[in-house]
Amino acid sequence: MTLPSSSKIIIVGGGIIGCSTAYHLARMGQEVLLLDKAQLTSGSTWHAAGLVGQLRSNANITQLLGYSIDLYNRLEAETGLATGWKMNGGLRLACNAERWTEVKRQATTAHSFGLDMQLLTPQEAQDLWPLMDIGDVVGAAFLPTDGQASPSDITQALARGARDKGAVLVENMPAQEILVDGGRISGVRTPQGDVSCERLVLCCGQWTRELAATVGVNVPLVPVEHQYMITEPFGVPSDLPTLRDPDRLTYYKEEVGGLVMGGYEPNGIPWAVGGIPDPFDFQLLESNFDHFEQLVELALPRVPKFETAGIKQLINGPESFTPDGNFILGEAPEMANLFVGAGFNAFGIASGGGAGMALAEWVVNGAPPYDLWPVDIRRFGRPHQDTDWVRTRTLEAYGKHYTMAWPSEEHESGRPCRRSPLYDTLKSAGAVFGEKLGWERPNWYAAPGEDARDIYTFERPNWHDPVGREHRAVREAAALFDQTSFAKFVLKGPDAEAALGWIAANRVDRPVGRVIYTQMLNDLGGIECDLTCVRTAPDEYYIVTGTGFATHDFDWISRNIPDGLNAQLVDVTSANAVLSLFGPRARDILSACTRDDVSNADFPFGHARRIGIAGCPVLALRITYVGELGWELHLPVEYACTVHDALQAAGADHGLRNAGYRAIETLRLEKGYRAWGTDIGPDHTPDEAGLGWAVKLGTNQDFRGRAAVQAQREGGVTKMLATFTADPGVILSGRETIYRNGTRCGWLSSGGYGHALGRSIGMGYVRNPDGVTRDYVLEGAYELEVATERVRAEVTLAPLYDPRMERVKG
Repeated sequence: MTLPSSSKIIIVGGGIIGCSTAYHLARMGQEVLLLDKAQLTSGSTWHAAGLVGQLRSNANITQLLGYSIDLYNRLEAETGLATGWKMNGGLRLACNAERWTEVKRQATTAHSFGLDMQLLTPQEAQDLWPLMDIGDVVGAAFLPTDGQASPSDITQALARGARDKGAVLVENMPAQEILVDGGRISGVRTPQGDVSCERLVLCCGQWTRELAATVGVNVPLVPVEHQYMITEPFGVPSDLPTLRDPDRLTYYKEEVGGLVMGGYEPNGIPWAVGGIPDPFDFQLLESNFDHFEQLVELALPRVPKFETAGIKQLINGPESFTPDGNFILGEAPEMANLFVGAGFNAFGIASGGGAGMALAEWVVNGAPPYDLWPVDIRRFGRPHQDTDWVRTRTLEAYGKHYTMAWPSEEHESGRPCRRSPLYDTLKSAGAVFGEKLGWERPNWYAAPGEDARDIYTFERPNWHDPVGREHRAVREAAALFDQTSFAKFVLKGPDAEAALGWIAANRVDRPVGRVIYTQMLNDLGGIECDLTCVRTAPDEYYIVTGTGFATHDFDWISRNIPDGLNAQLVDVTSANAVLSLFGPRARDILSACTRDDVSNADFPFGHARRIGIAGCPVLALRITYVGELGWELHLPVEYACTVHDALQAAGADHGLRNAGYRAIETLRLEKGYRAWGTDIGPDHTPDEAGLGWAVKLGTNQDFRGRAAVQAQREGGVTKMLATFTADPGVILSGRETIYRNGTRCGWLSSGGYGHALGRSIGMGYVRNPDGVTRDYVLEGAYELEVATERVRAEVTLAPLYDPRMERVKG
C-alpha cells in the first residue's frame, strides 16, 4: 500500500491500544493513519491472557474499564467480527481474615463507584466455580459484569471499526524515525518516505520507551516475562467465571474446555535488559517451567484436577510494566503534540477500550474526558529517567500485583534515592521514611524503644500513637517538618505578572512579599494545580507545589504562558531545602533564632520575608497547612543543617518535636484543607470544593477558566465537598460510600483520624444531579459504608478544629 504524504494524526503501534485509539479517533471524524512495524497484534496483544476486570481504587479508572466492557458488548454487532467477549463474571477469593477485610473494603469501593460487587460464602463461590477446593477460603467477591475476551479478535474488530470510519491502517510499515521541526512533532520516517502529521500517538507497548527516547521523551516502562499455562480440555464449563486467587498469586479463565492459569510471582524476571531484539513479532520466549513451578505449587491445592490435566502449552511472553503498576496515558511533557498510550501491566485488554477512548479525546480536545491522574504520564519525575531505577521499582510492583494492598503502604525498592541534607540527622532521631517521586520523606518518628518501621494492617497501625504525639505537639506546642521535597519553581521576566495572572485563578497582582494561595483551572473550571506563589520581586514569583506534582505543575504552567509574553519558568527544587515550623510556640522559637521581627504586627499571615537565622538567608513564608501559627522556611540546601540545629536548640525549652507527613495528613483533615489528587482535581471546580473565595471573579481580570466558574456560580453546583466524622473505632481510608437519607450520594476522597478531636474524619463530595446547596448538605442524615457495613456520620462544611486558627485566606 502506498502511504499518504501526510495525515493529521499518526498512530504508531497496532495492538489493542493503538487500534482502539484509531477506532475512537475515526469515530470523532479525525484523519488517522496507523502504522505497525509488522502485523496487527504482533507485539504483546496476541499472547495476552484476556481477563477483563473493572474495579480499581480510583473511580475514574474504574469508569474507564467499565467503558471497555460497554464497548466490547456492542463491538461484534457493530463490526460483524467475533470478539470472543463473554460477560461471565469475575470471582475474587479471600483466604485469611486480613484478605477478607481487603475484599470487603473493595466491595464498598465498588458500591461507591456504582458496581454490583457481591460478597459470597465459600460454598456460594464454589457453586459458581465447582472446580476449586474451598478448604481455606474465608469468603469471595463476585462482580457479574466482569468477563473475558479474545485479545486478537477484539483488536481486529476495533481495526475494522476504525477502517469503516475512514482510518488508514498499514501493516509491515515501521516508523523508523520521529521527525521534529522547531521543537514540535512534524511527522515520521518510514521505508516509503516521510509522512507529516500534526499529532503523533505512540502505542508501541514495550517498544515505546526506546522510540520516545529518540526525541527526548521519557516513558518509564520495562519488559518483564509473564507466563501462563493452558491445559488440554477436561470438561471445564464454558460459562465459568474468571477467578483471581490473590493469596495464591494466581488467576484462571476457561479456554476451549480447559483452563488458563497464570500469576504474578514475587521474583519476576526482566527481559531485554540490553534492548529488545529485532525482529520480535508474534514471538514468545522459551518456557521457563522451573520458574513457573512456584505458581503451579500454589495452584494445585486450589484446583486438584490440575494434577491430572494435560498441559497444552506454557506461554512465556514479555509484557511492558511500569514502576507503580498503572498504565501511561497523555501528552508528553517534553514534547507538544506527542501522546503516549503504553505500559499496560498485563491488563491492556481490560483497559483497551477505555484507554483508546480517553487517549483519542486527549489528542483531539487537549484533555482527557475526566481526571486520569493515576495514569497520567506527568506523574513521573527525575528518578524515572534512569532505566535501571525504573526496572528495580517495576519488578517490585510486578511482585506486589496480588499481594495485600495495605493502607499507606510504601515501596521498598530503589531507596534511598533523593535525600534531604537532613536525612541522616532525622534518621538518627527516629525518622521512619516514606518515598515520593524518589524523595525520602519522614512519615513519622519512633521514640526510643519503639519499632522504627511500618507494620501494615487494616486496623490502627503501629504509627497511630506516634503520629498522635506529633499531632498534639503541633496543636499544643510546636513541631518541625522537613519538607525539602516540595517542588519549587521560579517564574521570572518582565511579563511574569501578566502570565501568572492568566494562569492563576486568584489575584497575583500583589505587592512584593505577599503569599498567594491559588488554583489553576482548565477551560471547564476544573482544578489543574493547587499551589502557593510568593511575589519575590516585581518581575519574579517563587512557586511551591506538592512533591508528586513537580512534572505535572511545571508542564501546566509552562504550556499556559500566553504567546508573546516574556516570562520564563525554572525548576529550582534541588536548590532549596524547606523546614516548616508550626504550632502555638512557633513564634517563640523563631524569634529566638533571628534578630528580625516576627511579631504578628510586623509579620502577618500571608506575608513572606527574607530573614537571617544563624548566618543563613531564609525566605520565611507565614502560611499553614495544619491550621496553626507557623512558617515555611525556604533556604539554600547548604544551610539546612545549620538552620535545623538552630531551631532545635531554640525549641528545646518550648516542647518542639520532630514530625512527619502522616501528622500533616491528620492535621489537615481536622482543618478541612484539601489535597490535590484526592479531594480536588480537574473534575472539581473551586465552588464545588469550597474554594470559591480564592477566585478573582470580583475583579475584571480575565483568567483561564473564568467563564466556566462564572457560569457555574450563576447556575449552581451538583456536588459539594464536605467533611464527615465518625466514632474513633471506625477506620476510614478513603473510597467509603456516603449515604444521605439512605441514598448513595458519593464516596470519601480521603480519610484518617483527628488526634485532637478523637474522631475519625473523612472528606468527600455530596452529589445530586438536581443541585447541591449548603443547606442541602447540612440538612441530610448521613451514613458511611465501611467494609460493607454502614456507620453513622456527622457532616460539616466548616473546619473541625478552630482554636488558634490561622485563616488560609489571609
